[in-house]
Amino acid sequence: MCPASGASGGRDRAQEFLPDLLARAAHALIQGFAEELRARGVSLPVWRVLAALLARPGETVTGLAEASLLQQPTTTKLLDRMVHDGLVTRAQDARDRRVVRVALTPEGEAKAAELVAVAETYEAEVLARHPQAEGIKDVLRDLIARSGPAPRHGGGGEGGRGGEGA
Repeated sequence: MCPASGASGGRDRAQEFLPDLLARAAHALIQGFAEELRARGVSLPVWRVLAALLARPGETVTGLAEASLLQQPTTTKLLDRMVHDGLVTRAQDARDRRVVRVALTPEGEAKAAELVAVAETYEAEVLARHPQAEGIKDVLRDLIARSGPAPRHGGGGEGGRGGEGA
């Protein structure tokens, strides 16, 4: 996974490693998509929750946090706003009252459907500009599936994921 010595052509070598390239590409794509969402009055975290609920209606708050790449307290605050905006409802799980399930309202379903169309258009435009990336989703899915949690050595770590992290 490491680039050959001298392959960076004078650039910062750290920018040539696969994890950094993936992070930079993700950042560029996410920023472009976030602009599309902002133009429609929606933030990236709201989109992620709406998309997750389309895929898994009645998801738990914990499940939404994981799917949305947010920490649970951040997700809870986001859901508070989304309930206030009429996009989602929360209800206790019928079998375990400690568990809260979240569902889209009709307004939330309509907004999610609108944003799925935006996401599909954005993706098509990106792939049209970069036709060599056509199979990248399969490669990325495979990378994700084969990557377990990284082993921790000593103290360090990455810290929290933050509010709008990718």
